[in-house]
Amino acid sequence: MNLRVLSAVAATAFSAFLFPPTLAFADDAPAGHWVSAWSTALQQIPQRAELPALYRAPEVGGRTVRQIVYPAIDGKQLRLRFSNVYGTAPLVIDGAQIARAVSGNAAAIRAGTSRPVTFGGRPDVTIAPGGQVDSDPVTFNVAAHQPLAVSTYMAAGQKLAAWHRVASQVNYISMPGNHSADTDAAAFRTRFTQFVWLTSVAVDTASAQTLVAIGDSITDGMRSTPNANRRWTDALARRLTQKGIEGTSVVNAGISGNRLLSPSPCYGDAVLNRFDRDALRQPGVRSVIVLIGINDINFPSMPARAGLDCDDPHTAVTADILLRGYQRLVAQAHQRGIRIYGATLTPAALPAEREAIRTAVNNSIRSSHAFDGVIDFDRALRDPDHPDKLQRRYDSGDHIHPSDAGYAAMAEAVPIEEMGLARAPAGSK
Repeated sequence: MNLRVLSAVAATAFSAFLFPPTLAFADDAPAGHWVSAWSTALQQIPQRAELPALYRAPEVGGRTVRQIVYPAIDGKQLRLRFSNVYGTAPLVIDGAQIARAVSGNAAAIRAGTSRPVTFGGRPDVTIAPGGQVDSDPVTFNVAAHQPLAVSTYMAAGQKLAAWHRVASQVNYISMPGNHSADTDAAAFRTRFTQFVWLTSVAVDTASAQTLVAIGDSITDGMRSTPNANRRWTDALARRLTQKGIEGTSVVNAGISGNRLLSPSPCYGDAVLNRFDRDALRQPGVRSVIVLIGINDINFPSMPARAGLDCDDPHTAVTADILLRGYQRLVAQAHQRGIRIYGATLTPAALPAEREAIRTAVNNSIRSSHAFDGVIDFDRALRDPDHPDKLQRRYDSGDHIHPSDAGYAAMAEAVPIEEMGLARAPAGSK
């Protein structure tokens, strides 16, 4: 977001609104060493007259939305990033609060912990279509792996244009009114399992770095236990903490159904298109793990979802085409001085011709030396006697997505010593 975008907004019917001059846009962050402690990636909500229940957005205008997030590292100050990247109208937040959540399974917050969130000194903010904005820094004791509640009171008439559809976390919407400071859960009668608007919680810390995991449903943690933080990225963050490694925050930019090469109205923008925004521009990023490609291989043969136009244009893939896509990601990361690690594609019980592509891709990831390192998730999860399939103990039941035990095994397969995750980053971002 920059002044050129503001000029475009001024030409609309919304021209009377002026942003305060001290407002910090996402590409123009406040001073300090900010590190992403939690993140998610958004996708546009399909715009159809009739949608299946999974894609129907809840009513949010004039209500308070309370989202539960788990930061990966400690901090004494935080700031929130809100996105209207996929919006077609201004996103208007009339008030926001941050507080400690009572638990990850309820809307209640701990009394005395709620703090107001401001934007250029104001309690409200309007974000132009296509824009992102960071809040002012908030003094707040952030504790790693402990739930925070982010409450936003939305202006009347606001509609959801984008979300993170598979949150594996229950969030809450209130009855009409501003209930941002409510400590009890009485007003929050609607539950939903998406993240909306909020894309990052960053903390100001002098000696930490961000590790971003970007990919599809395997990174997103699909079919892991809801409200339990059993994605492989969560397990990796806990592993680092258990080893006493405090210098790395692990954050998640996975989107279920996502592909490397092809965008989708149902499964989000292609990783090639969103890599810069969702991974390389995360606060404090020093390393990225990429696990993407299985849907590029498999989706061309899959039917559209009922009621949705998901039979979108796609790239017919070969191993070479996918590898050229990976090389573009490597070039982008290295241009910004960021390490990038390639993860092998996990078993998905594919038909023989598509399994041959997966096998060729994995062999190339292991041998090409294109990445700064390799994380062999395939080897960690596959059945030794049937390498095209997940081990039974790691199979959630659909033969594609790992179980909680499978996601834990993925976290154990990350070579944290070889990746230098225990070292403090040189300089700051």
